[in-house]
Amino acid sequence: MWNPGAVDSSTSPTPAEAYAAARRRGRYPQLARFAAELSFEFDDFQVRGCEALEDGHGVLVCAPTGAGKTVVGEFAVHLALAEGRKCFYTTPIKALSNQKYADLTARYGSGKVGLLTGDTAINGNAQVVVMTTEVLRNMLYANSSAVNDLGYVVMDEIHYLADRFRGAVWEEVILHLPEYVRLVGLSATVSNAEEFGEWLVAVRGDTAVVVDEHRPVPLWQHMLVGNRLLDLFAGEEYGKRGEAKINPTLLRKVEELGRMHAPAGLRGPRNRRGGPPQRGPRYRPPSRVDVVERLDRAGLLPAIVFIFSRAGCDAAVGQCLHSGLRLNTPEEIAEVRRVVDERTRDLPESDLGVLGYWEWREGLEQGIAAHHAGLLPAFKETVEELFVRGLVKVVFATETLALGINMPARTVMLERLVKYNGEAHVDLTPGEYTQLTGRAGRRGIDVEGHAVVLWQPGVDPRQVAGLASTRTYPLRSSFRPGYNMAINLVGQFGSQEARELLEQSFAQFQADRSVVGMARRIERNKEALAGYADAVQGDFDELLSYAELRKKISDREKLLARQNSAARRAKTAESLERLRKGDVISVPAGRRAGLAVVVDPGLDPVHEPRPVVVTEDRWSGPLSVADFPAPVEPLGRVRLPRHVELRSPKTRRDIASSLRNTGIDRPQRQRRRSGAGDDAELASLRHELHTHPVHSLPEREASLRWVERYQRLAAETAQIERKVSATTHSLARAFDRIRALLAERGYLGDERDEVTEHGRMLARIYSESDLLAAECIRQGVWAGLTPPELAAVVSALVYEARRDSAAEPRLPQGGVPKAWLETARIWTALVDDERRHRLDTTREPDAGFAWPVYRWARGESLEKVLTAAEANGQELSAGDFVRWSRQVIDLLDQLKDVLGKDDPVGGAAGKAVRSLRRGVVAAGEV
Repeated sequence: MWNPGAVDSSTSPTPAEAYAAARRRGRYPQLARFAAELSFEFDDFQVRGCEALEDGHGVLVCAPTGAGKTVVGEFAVHLALAEGRKCFYTTPIKALSNQKYADLTARYGSGKVGLLTGDTAINGNAQVVVMTTEVLRNMLYANSSAVNDLGYVVMDEIHYLADRFRGAVWEEVILHLPEYVRLVGLSATVSNAEEFGEWLVAVRGDTAVVVDEHRPVPLWQHMLVGNRLLDLFAGEEYGKRGEAKINPTLLRKVEELGRMHAPAGLRGPRNRRGGPPQRGPRYRPPSRVDVVERLDRAGLLPAIVFIFSRAGCDAAVGQCLHSGLRLNTPEEIAEVRRVVDERTRDLPESDLGVLGYWEWREGLEQGIAAHHAGLLPAFKETVEELFVRGLVKVVFATETLALGINMPARTVMLERLVKYNGEAHVDLTPGEYTQLTGRAGRRGIDVEGHAVVLWQPGVDPRQVAGLASTRTYPLRSSFRPGYNMAINLVGQFGSQEARELLEQSFAQFQADRSVVGMARRIERNKEALAGYADAVQGDFDELLSYAELRKKISDREKLLARQNSAARRAKTAESLERLRKGDVISVPAGRRAGLAVVVDPGLDPVHEPRPVVVTEDRWSGPLSVADFPAPVEPLGRVRLPRHVELRSPKTRRDIASSLRNTGIDRPQRQRRRSGAGDDAELASLRHELHTHPVHSLPEREASLRWVERYQRLAAETAQIERKVSATTHSLARAFDRIRALLAERGYLGDERDEVTEHGRMLARIYSESDLLAAECIRQGVWAGLTPPELAAVVSALVYEARRDSAAEPRLPQGGVPKAWLETARIWTALVDDERRHRLDTTREPDAGFAWPVYRWARGESLEKVLTAAEANGQELSAGDFVRWSRQVIDLLDQLKDVLGKDDPVGGAAGKAVRSLRRGVVAAGEV
């Protein structure tokens, strides 16, 4: 509970301390009542955050994962209920919303708490409503009456505004909330919390910034090298002084193993015969079973092992079960079975086989599970509950587990320090490392948490130490205007006020901050330029014009040299193409200089020729254009056998002997002409230089050195000024370009300040491909489709394959192929317009989910749908299928609401939603 003025429990408070504590409780009566309901003592940062709220301020709380930030958010809920006002508690993902809804319902009862996500609405008019951030954004744009009497908005995981895909939503909400609403932002530790807080003060008014970098449970860093668990840092003083002194025993062990085992893909020295590189014995890291047993022996379970691969997570569970690893007692197994039965009772029994239910259940019974985006939502939520309750001891997870879900562990282990980001394999950043390992150490349960990195060849403890000790994780805004945002802003505020609102975004705030530094640099540079001009003896303008003439001459000479080089290379390539077997040529320079005979012309239909030759000293190999500064002419011929075996030393010796016996002499090397002397423009510039008044000055070169410095600094200053110009008002300019495109396409009026009928439709479509969806509706390309066909075509606007696939997506018959081609045609035209207006382009539609969602909408079983997808070479797990189906439902729901059920497309969308929302797709939506 809250204990203001708390002192060491071994001593009693003095009368003065007791009096001060009583006065503080009297000053914050609501905090005292709230704390009395809880069974733990508040940390200082929690007290400061709650007191700021009761004082009437907004609050930004930045603290490590697991530190207890949500206490401040829950106090906002308490205040709202006490004051008879509303509180909206927003989260970035539905799973977090569901979890927080369950927590608040358990405390305050279902009558006072509601839940609103994209596909769920429970008691939406309650005094406290948990929702995803997008739902609140949509409410604000729609001027919903639900915002009336709103007193508090809690934005959990507010650092999500850095997310490049969804981050803009957080800033939209912050900018559009009424001024009287108190905002509570809960963020992971970021290094620019003060900057973020200053922006909140600028746009929201009085906001207290509470930063706490102290972990409530100390975190110890280790590396598992073979079967030895070694500390990463030496001594306990690291945690106290922050000095990253690496454990010397660990360094010695790693260096010893590193000498024996090269990293995968690294070439070793070649053997003396030029064969493949020699390598030491291949390093075999401990198996996943060995790792779990080692952690168990050290008392480090429960643990989360991050693998960064769905297939790897599933394989790890299979390996543990196959080995006979058992981590649960009979009593725990019985409780696991009860929880699993309760959590999965809504799943159709006919789908259990294709869902891999029995294998998943067996793993849970033994205390082992996987957690990744490919799992069915009901499966993931069951794993989360069992892990929190200590009934699952090891979870093999991808990084999606790090997104705010409440699953603390005693230990977090990383198999690798590299992950696939959807485009390439990249190293973990310090921020990602901290977020992943931040789950280690359960408050109130563990005395300390543990982070373990599995050593493999190529992993340097210094790299791990750098990740573990870096404390710089700046929050960078990803805010940029989009089509839906632009339409809503113009509709609510008009274009001028909308531009001013965009100027208030955190993105522009950060951009303007960077401009301040650049402006100071420009000012310093201009002072230096004036100093350079004063240092010149003589007429500065005349000297400057002379220096510019010199530069023009230099630039012209370089251009001619490049042109001559390209022309000479082309002529040389043509001469090499004319060579024939037996021609004797001269190699003018380099290691192979001398006479050579062509044994293979080396012609290639695509690339430049690379003739294979034998030289006088018996070397044989290919030559290239780079070996000849000028075109090659044959000097004679040598008769060669039809088949030349160049691997035979005797053959090479005989050809070299025949070459020497020809009596052909090597021609003298000719000087290369530059061609610059024939250029009229260059001659004119040189004449102008020689007749310039500065040319005859005795101190010319000394003065020109100052002028050249002036020119370099002036060019640098001009570049910075261009950067400042591009940064200042950058969002407003992007907004103007969006308005121009929308006006062209009829969504805004000619003056770009009035929303048209089509624009009002676009304002209600919230999708990454919002304008593409609106254009498809406007042009009628989806009209006449049946509900399953409409679901198939609409899926292309939300689905995105995890990996590029060479296979052509399979499309259903009927109206889908034509509608798909028309959708693709509209997208192509839209992208052309976007490029013309210098806008980010709309993502290309992907028809990879069309066939599965079509079959599901027709009523086919999950087994048939997933089996058919696999037969088509498609990687589609049950969890992926449910997730994409729900996103299709979300967009179809929007079409139904926008167009109405009487519209052919709107009616088909409503029917498609009803046909899709069944079985596993509907199960466990709350």
